[in-house]
Amino acid sequence: MPDRATTSSDETVKELRNARAILTRLNGGLVVSCGARPGNPLEGAETMARMARAAELGGARGVRVTGTRDIEAVQRASTLPIIGVNRIEHRDSPVTITPTIASATAILGTGVKLIALDGTGRRRPDGERLDAIVAAIHAHGALALGDLSTIDDLAPAVRAGVDAVGTTLSGVTAGSPAGAGPDFTLLAELVKRSPVPVYAEGRFWTPEEVTRALGSGAAFVVIGTAITNPMAITSRFVSAIDAMTPDTR
Repeated sequence: MPDRATTSSDETVKELRNARAILTRLNGGLVVSCGARPGNPLEGAETMARMARAAELGGARGVRVTGTRDIEAVQRASTLPIIGVNRIEHRDSPVTITPTIASATAILGTGVKLIALDGTGRRRPDGERLDAIVAAIHAHGALALGDLSTIDDLAPAVRAGVDAVGTTLSGVTAGSPAGAGPDFTLLAELVKRSPVPVYAEGRFWTPEEVTRALGSGAAFVVIGTAITNPMAITSRFVSAIDAMTPDTR
């Protein structure tokens, strides 16, 4: 009879295999990020659940959801694969996307098998290390998706064991100036050099940008603001109107 340690290890291997199958289901498709920051009238788990259901009916392959309450609400409303995130701010670190083992463990408690986390080399709370967080995620039979900001983040993230990498933090960190649209340059570099799947995320606004990213080798594309944030969408239109000159009004 196999000992308990062997049985547990076998179960983890099986769960990781299942998690990879879930990640593969996202290939060639759109993942909708369903989230609302404090101050947004749409903030709330039930609203995010409706957002996720609407995304599913619209043909999305998956959703990216922040926090245990929102995730659990989405699980009740939608059958789509979920990329789980825990966004937590700390005084001693700029890292907020699943920054610690504890923050990852909380999300893992919902049963989600894809966990996104900050994959940069920036200091984490209490000096925690990326490889330790990734190992904790793997120990629960889940995969770690590393949100990157520059090509320099790739090699350390891969060494830490991440299972996929994305352009999510381009333009967010000090070393990656933000452009008006998606960072196709970073996407191309990641696709060329990464031994793990690459997802595109950040500043996507049009279907043409999405198809360009997929055509450039992205496994899937994540969109949030352009789909799920009417405040930002409205502001974008209003800003365009405000920029008009008297001659064009």
